[in-house]
Amino acid sequence: MAASGRGRPRTGLTREKVIDAALAFVDENGLSALSNRKLGAALGVEGMTLYYYVPSKAALLDGMVERLLELSAGDLFVEPAGQWTEVVRDFAVALRRMLLDHPAMLTVLATRPAATPAALQLLERGVTALRADGVPLADALDVLNAVVSFTLGHTLAEVGETPHHEGTEPDPEQFRSLDPTAYPQLAQAFDSGAGLDSAQRFHRTLRILLAGFATEVDASTEVDASAGTDASDKGLPDTTGATRRAEPTTTATTGDTGRAEGGGRPAR
Repeated sequence: MAASGRGRPRTGLTREKVIDAALAFVDENGLSALSNRKLGAALGVEGMTLYYYVPSKAALLDGMVERLLELSAGDLFVEPAGQWTEVVRDFAVALRRMLLDHPAMLTVLATRPAATPAALQLLERGVTALRADGVPLADALDVLNAVVSFTLGHTLAEVGETPHHEGTEPDPEQFRSLDPTAYPQLAQAFDSGAGLDSAQRFHRTLRILLAGFATEVDASTEVDASAGTDASDKGLPDTTGATRRAEPTTTATTGDTGRAEGGGRPAR
């Protein structure tokens, strides 16, 4: 999908429609199957036409990441309601829901930086929302980076597939017949379901993660206040992390789907 300059606009076709079509194609066929020719065929146009809207494969992937982040964040960072921990929690829950809906995009979101203006603006709004609630700049970036990284990793373990070896993952059902003599604790866990609810584990860990950050931010703010310093100016942003997906991946969405709610296999 190299840029060619021979693309021509097509009536009724927009960059947004091309990106949405690419997401639908990847959902159905997998990321490795995505090509200009096949995507053009799905849209009823020549593959070369798409270059007018997305000049390269990189631009297409960046646009897909941007679109998923927009779907995740929605208006969470535009008009945040509640304390910053609630806003970030809703963002993480929404991101997980979106990832469960588009599992083939997991590795893309985990490895590509937020490169488009729209994606960077989304990240900017997220950091601004936290700072408006008293979170120092460096802490705001750390929080978003950590929460996004956790959400990506957890969801990848739930529904992710081995790249280039999709479909070869172990069947979780095979663990339900473990020999209780050799593996008494694990056999009991798989028999009872103890500790195997992916959704419950996600929400619990997210709650603990945010509570830990809140405790540190509050303590740091109190120390800075007693020392007569401005806590909001403490630290410098990690400029690399600010533009990496798994660091503060400009990500956002909320809610869960039933796809992995009852368990399942064990993303800047």
